[in-house]
Amino acid sequence: MPILPLAEPRLAPHRWWPALVVWGGCAAVLAATDGLLDLASQALLLVLAAALSALWLPAAGSLLACAAAVLAFNWSLVPPRGSFAVDLTPHAMLLATMLGVAWVVSLAVARQRALAAAAQRHAEVAELLRATGDTLRDAPHPQACLETIAGSLQRLAGVPVSLLVLRSEVPPDDDPQAVLLGGLAPDQTQLAGLWHCLRNGQVFGAGTGRYEVQDGLYLPLRARQGRQGSAVLHLPQTSVPAGALVASLQAICDQFGLALERAEVLRREAASRSAAELQGLRNTLLAAIAHDYRTPLATILGAASTLKTGAGRLATERALALADTIEREVQELSRMTDNSLQLARLDAPGVVLRTDWEAAEEILGSASRSARARRPGIQLHVQVQPDLPLLRCDAVLLQQLLANLIDNAVQYAGADTPIELRARRDAASLVLAVADRGPGVPAAWRARIFEPFRRMDAPDGPPGETRRTPRGTGIGLALCQAIAQAHGGRMQLRTRQRGGSRFECVLPLPPEQADGPGGPPA
Repeated sequence: MPILPLAEPRLAPHRWWPALVVWGGCAAVLAATDGLLDLASQALLLVLAAALSALWLPAAGSLLACAAAVLAFNWSLVPPRGSFAVDLTPHAMLLATMLGVAWVVSLAVARQRALAAAAQRHAEVAELLRATGDTLRDAPHPQACLETIAGSLQRLAGVPVSLLVLRSEVPPDDDPQAVLLGGLAPDQTQLAGLWHCLRNGQVFGAGTGRYEVQDGLYLPLRARQGRQGSAVLHLPQTSVPAGALVASLQAICDQFGLALERAEVLRREAASRSAAELQGLRNTLLAAIAHDYRTPLATILGAASTLKTGAGRLATERALALADTIEREVQELSRMTDNSLQLARLDAPGVVLRTDWEAAEEILGSASRSARARRPGIQLHVQVQPDLPLLRCDAVLLQQLLANLIDNAVQYAGADTPIELRARRDAASLVLAVADRGPGVPAAWRARIFEPFRRMDAPDGPPGETRRTPRGTGIGLALCQAIAQAHGGRMQLRTRQRGGSRFECVLPLPPEQADGPGGPPA
């Protein structure tokens, strides 16, 4: 049954039986009290019956029933009995008063009943609107509530409903691919009406004064910046909806339209923010590359120019020193380029690692040999816990991770500071760590040390020495974090008690290896 009727409410005749029982009981009581009570007392019983029967009878029916009861009272109880004539003036005044009071009471009860029914309907509509708003608020996207909204409209009107909702923007033509349909499938005429309602943005159909020859009632899904769709109520022929019904239906449609518009605005905002962040990242990367590549390129250019102009005049030691400078700077450029490309590759969706079973000793050995080759004077100590299990990983990436951690320690702790390269087991994880005895990381930097393009200033050196600026684009530790996450692990920074930092890459072991050392699972 609909919450609001299509027209003003009318009580069906089959619901009048309680009123008939009341009048029948009143007749029985009057017959039983004949001769025991005076006419005035019996008239009060008739007024009481009129008030009770008005709870179930429509207003016109209650008035007719009261008139018929007064006539029957006159015929049966007022002298002369068996006639509508009245002998005494007081009896005539009693009958007239009794009829007037019965009519007033009946009308008052009928009005209160109508007001109570209207209040109940309004409460039900308000609850339906609240529930619809909660559904739209909690849904991941309002378009997912298409059938729920169609059900709410159908419950409110008591007739089938069809919905047409835009996917994005209004197309220039009636494109079926640009919309979603919900509720009862419309026919071609109704579909054309839905498109017209969407583009026109006005209510039309039965009882609206616009296109009343159309079957059904068409309502737009209005929003602040336009329309987001339309709905059609499949009304019976010649049905005219009440104004309260149309207003409540339009309120639900507007709720849905605003939710759809809000979701579209949020989607565009997220897309714009993502594009802005991507553009900002690109600009930051280009600025970092332009700044940090300029120094090694200038060094290479200067050394190469000196070699070219001084060919045949430079001493061998000087030429070798310039060649070493060129080689070192090229290696630095290559490292920064590899880090940038590797970070971009790992940040791309759907990246697949080239994994195999590897020993931690081999990974640390390759990383230490590479570090000593790049930095001949480095003080590097390697410690590997015995009986470590094999690790399913991309060995090249992990070696690059350790190389970045070693370079970071050299830049911030100094080339003469001892650096420790460790591998150990911690519960169900394998931990690869690089530790130093430098000044450590300030507390303000610990929470964002693994963010890309974050480059902390080098600590102050001895008095009188110029403050050093670290080289690189600030993505070495960010790449370490990306490599660890690609293996299902994480990076963490620990502060050492006697000074320095320890950067740890925590890699989870498979469940088969969590209880003890060994090779790959069978």
